[in-house]
Amino acid sequence: MRTVHEIVETDVLVIGAGIAGLSAAVEAASGAKVTVLTKADSSSESATRYAQGGVAAALSPADSPELHFEDTIRAGDGLCDEDAVNVLVHEGPDRVRHLIEWGLQFDTVNGELVFGREAAHRLHRVLHAHGDATGEMIQRTLVERARGLANIELLKSRFTLQLALDAGRCVGAQVVHQQTGEVSLILARATVLATGGLGRLYRSTTNPAVATGDGAALAYRAGAAMADLEFVQFHPTALMLNGAPTFLISEAVRGEGALLRNVAGERFMPRYHEMAELAPRDVVSRAIMAELRRTDSHHVFLDVTHLDAAFIRERFPTIFKTCESYGIDITRQPVPIHPSAHYSMGGVVTDPWGRTSIPGLYACGEVACTGIHGANRLASNSLLEGLVFGNRAARAILRELPPAPAAHPEVTCPEARSMDTDPLATRLREVMWDCVGISRDAERLQQALTTLEALSEAAGVPSSCPRTAELQNMLTVARLIATAALLREESRGGHHRTDFPDHDERWRRHIIFTGASHRIQDRLVG
Repeated sequence: MRTVHEIVETDVLVIGAGIAGLSAAVEAASGAKVTVLTKADSSSESATRYAQGGVAAALSPADSPELHFEDTIRAGDGLCDEDAVNVLVHEGPDRVRHLIEWGLQFDTVNGELVFGREAAHRLHRVLHAHGDATGEMIQRTLVERARGLANIELLKSRFTLQLALDAGRCVGAQVVHQQTGEVSLILARATVLATGGLGRLYRSTTNPAVATGDGAALAYRAGAAMADLEFVQFHPTALMLNGAPTFLISEAVRGEGALLRNVAGERFMPRYHEMAELAPRDVVSRAIMAELRRTDSHHVFLDVTHLDAAFIRERFPTIFKTCESYGIDITRQPVPIHPSAHYSMGGVVTDPWGRTSIPGLYACGEVACTGIHGANRLASNSLLEGLVFGNRAARAILRELPPAPAAHPEVTCPEARSMDTDPLATRLREVMWDCVGISRDAERLQQALTTLEALSEAAGVPSSCPRTAELQNMLTVARLIATAALLREESRGGHHRTDFPDHDERWRRHIIFTGASHRIQDRLVG
């Protein structure tokens, strides 16, 4: 075992610097010293930065929290927690107004906010900034706000190895500096997990490189309750082009009238759902996959050529310029696309104040499972969730902050055992895509679990080498997803079983993991 290089004390430790983590940090800094960790080299590298579509909030005169509530519940396919959704839709508008007060400029026409529409929303309620750069603008606003507060310290390039526990309470975390290899123990009176998602467990994903499920693995190993991990959302429209990286093409493009066509140029979505291109994401993704099989092709097309070219260039400047860099003028040519892993509805179980089942540990954002998203997230609710529940977690922390611990807990530090993780990570992603992807069945899920077990043995014992530890986190979470997917013998939301293709009301329940056991219950939080 290695020795800890230093012990650092803070009031509130926030692990993650996306919209949820920074929202928590900014609020907590009003009454506590806050340390924010990010494993990236940049404070702006998070899934938030890449969110194109916008943030959903009932701010339009034609809208209301009640309508937003109904759309969220409908998209969640029977598994949303209504109390948590009520919190989201009623507190969300004020959180968005705070962003505006802090300098964020959402797009307007004649001084009035412009609202876009996305799948499963009955009306236009999605705010956007700089066309399709909403996430980047929100990230920039929050980073600037955090940097302006003396009580916040932002530490970059820190990989969290494990949560520190003392008598069953979380008292901080053990982290390693990714450049120097030095291991530190950061003691905190409260710890917030805001590490984002797990899309990098899949071969094709819209997520940034940091989204490897670290927070979920940390919480699970510490004994926290985890739920709804079988529900993984695949975004229907990611750029599919040889030599180009996977690039998200916002759902807002379909909200503005884009059509999906197969390789023969035929529009196909009306055959699959009454809302056609604006059907829920899981429906659209499965329809695309069915069309690929039917036409024996590798992609379908997203077509905006019938829309005004000047409007498209102004409304979606990032998408236009990115596609143009790969030789596609989207105003003249349809864009080849394919579904990609995008968002995890499940995660660390929390109550509406971000509290987990471990005292002293809170969670918010994509790593958390509040019950808001149920089996399928409503488009553009994720940024709102980060704003609302990051803020609520901090408010709860400030009310409940205990005294600093009198003594330092005993925490062992694993050896810095490095290995070539690339082959194992590549194999993991292939298995998850092929066997635990958009459509699943018992045979392939069992095959996935067998392969993941073998990969876990090859990955060996815990290590303080960041790349090795990251792989071990990925394997931990991948096995949980596959296990939950095997247990749920029905199709619902983002979980589709070809051997159990229908809803089963007996499964209108949650699969919850705690340690090596699991339980199934009707209610998640509240």
